[in-house]
Amino acid sequence: MWPSVLLLVAACPKPVEPPPACGCPSDAGSAPGVDAGLATSAVDGGPSSATVPRQLGVCDVKGKLPLDAAAAAFDKGDYPTALACAARACAQSPDDVLAHTERGRALTELGQLDEAKQAFAHALAVDPDSLDALAGAAHLYALALPSGHENDGLGRLYAARGFELAHQADLREERRRFARMEAVALNDLGRSAEALERARDVLATDPKDEDARYEEALALFELCRFDEAKPALTALTSVERFAGPAHQHLGVLAEREGEAGLAKHHFAQARLAAPKEFPPPVVLDVGEFRALLAKVVAELPAELKKDLKGVPLEVEDFPALLDLTGDEPPLSPTILGLFRGPPLGERCEGDAGATPCRSIVVYRLNLARAVKTRAELEEQLRITLWHELGHLRGEDDDELAARGLQ
Repeated sequence: MWPSVLLLVAACPKPVEPPPACGCPSDAGSAPGVDAGLATSAVDGGPSSATVPRQLGVCDVKGKLPLDAAAAAFDKGDYPTALACAARACAQSPDDVLAHTERGRALTELGQLDEAKQAFAHALAVDPDSLDALAGAAHLYALALPSGHENDGLGRLYAARGFELAHQADLREERRRFARMEAVALNDLGRSAEALERARDVLATDPKDEDARYEEALALFELCRFDEAKPALTALTSVERFAGPAHQHLGVLAEREGEAGLAKHHFAQARLAAPKEFPPPVVLDVGEFRALLAKVVAELPAELKKDLKGVPLEVEDFPALLDLTGDEPPLSPTILGLFRGPPLGERCEGDAGATPCRSIVVYRLNLARAVKTRAELEEQLRITLWHELGHLRGEDDDELAARGLQ
């Protein structure tokens, strides 16, 4: 089997890039999708929105150097003043890596994320090995910016570079900080085996680190190690900032086990703890869902309809364990769709038999939890189908993501 998937994005405080609107791409092999992970972590905090109103601070250095005044203001949570003082420090010393780093940190907290990107790019152009600049850039891309292949990928690279440098210098607290951020980015990229390793690197020296415990639990869930994930997630339901995603994941596990009442309880607790992240699902009965799917198929371009001819299009509530664990690494339990079989143009065992060797399946309940409205459900179903048709034509997830079609 050649499984190719579309994954659910949702949850915790990190924002998520909205799916592209269809008007889908003119290239029929393209298939928009979304990135991995039911929930993302709030390691080290982060602004809740990229549209925070700008604020004008005034830098009164009070006998300090502007850079020191910026750091002091930042530590007090006075980000407008921190930005004003950092800007003065940059003006006085244009090639000071720490001045641009402080400017980037303040801009991040103020939600001026495009400007923060430029500040950290400047800082790392001055000194690519600055741990302060690498930490700020990793935080920006892995935690503050919307989750997506490019942002998460850059966040991982900055965190991995900082982790290696901190390890070489035996800076243990810095190593743990970078490991936490890298674990977040790796989980968001669907590289949960590596995320588990990074989370456990932190837990080896600090077993109570809540952020690392969450990333460990999320990685176990994504790797379908359900017997280990369940107690880890249960323990996190008592941690306020992780209660929502922990209950949501436990609800998914209970649903898979046929425990409808327990699943309902966990989903309700998730909505209670984090109503914005976990709104009520948009559940259509099987008949309505199939009718919506038929509408989406009817709107496909002629060339994609031709590709789909002879390829069964199936509807299931959620993926079977065999589909998830048929390859290494396992697929996420929250996938929205799956393409089974080799792409067009490759030999397909069973072509001559009664059962087609290629098929596409979409997951009704996983899709219901990926959206907030029926209109979004229709759009996400369209995106899921385009994504799987891209795989039918031979494109893999990394290729699609690199073209902005994740």
